[in-house]
Amino acid sequence: MRPTVLLWDIDGTLLSTGGAGRRAMERAFARYADRRDACEAFSFAGMTDRAIIRTGLETVGREATEDAIDALLAIYVEILAQEMSLAGDTRVHAGVIEALDAAARRAKCAIGLGTGNVRAGAQAKLTRVGIYERFAFGGFGCDHERRDELLRIGAARGAAMLEAPLEACRVVVIGDTPKDIAAARAIGAESIAVATGTYALAELAACAPTHSFTDLRARGALEALLG
Repeated sequence: MRPTVLLWDIDGTLLSTGGAGRRAMERAFARYADRRDACEAFSFAGMTDRAIIRTGLETVGREATEDAIDALLAIYVEILAQEMSLAGDTRVHAGVIEALDAAARRAKCAIGLGTGNVRAGAQAKLTRVGIYERFAFGGFGCDHERRDELLRIGAARGAAMLEAPLEACRVVVIGDTPKDIAAARAIGAESIAVATGTYALAELAACAPTHSFTDLRARGALEALLG
């Protein structure tokens, strides 16, 4: 069996936070720029936290400097922790726990994150549903603003955990948006698309992922995941 690195997206793939992330971002913009509507006109699906903040700042006519993005991120992470502590409708998507259990039993399999969330945001969301400790590493939105580059970083970390050359590893990106599929393709990874977020199965399949499923309970999903 080839060493396998699994890189999981969070929002829409592993779980739903019931909008806690967007509420936290809106509150952060309200505090920083007195504009709660900065992100009103665009979807967060598949975007990294830094890209969301950059777009929001540009929308309200603020210069999107690295210092400004960092300052807003710090506010966002603080508020997200509050939102997650109150979120009553956060839930893990169907089939996720079973898939994580199966991956944990597989030899030479590294289970990590490939997410646009900054690390602290990922921790807040996953801790809320009790699965943060299942992910030993990751590529995060604080590693790079571009999704393909953060996945590349995550894949390298996973290969290092397996003590294998990256080129010898099978890398699989699990996500729920066309951006996940495109980023996986950009780094030469396989992609498993699940229609548990905002995109329908047909929309995801049209982006030509390696595999696409309604959710991880679907026939063939575990086989596709584990190879």
